[in-house]
Amino acid sequence: MIANLAALAAEEEQNPLIPAGPELLVGAIAFAIVFFVFATKLLPRINKTLEERREAIEGGIEKAEAAQTEAQSVLEQYKAQLAEARHEAARLRQEATEQGTALIQEMRAEGQRQREEIIAAGHAQIEADRKAAAHALRQDVGKLATDLAGKLVGESLEDHARQSRTIDRFLEGLEDASKAEATR
Repeated sequence: MIANLAALAAEEEQNPLIPAGPELLVGAIAFAIVFFVFATKLLPRINKTLEERREAIEGGIEKAEAAQTEAQSVLEQYKAQLAEARHEAARLRQEATEQGTALIQEMRAEGQRQREEIIAAGHAQIEADRKAAAHALRQDVGKLATDLAGKLVGESLEDHARQSRTIDRFLEGLEDASKAEATR
């Protein structure tokens, strides 16, 4: 037995890091079985899960990029619409200002025209009143003058033609006298 022990001790003195042949064979078979199970069952599931996650991440990134691109285009469209609305508002303000100015000018012109018509009508009325007053005054003065002349002369001046000539001469004399005083 001692010899057996010595043989065993000689064997054991072999390298402790290198396993014995049967252990190495059993370990290699166990590794092959575990590797086969991992390679056939577990590894495809892991790869499938990783692929799904990768596709979900890439799909999310693509969706985010698409949403960002769409948001950017919508933003640009809103900016363009806002700029167009501002331009339109400025145009409408300018147009309203121009229309207001034109309306004010038209109203001023209409007011000026009405003022001129009122002044012309007033002048015409004054001229008509002056002529009527002059005519009435001429008749009154003529009647008074003929009555006075008739009393002075002592005869009646009822003859209409004579009366008109006398009145006209008297009034012309008055007008000449008033013109002569006005020129001095």
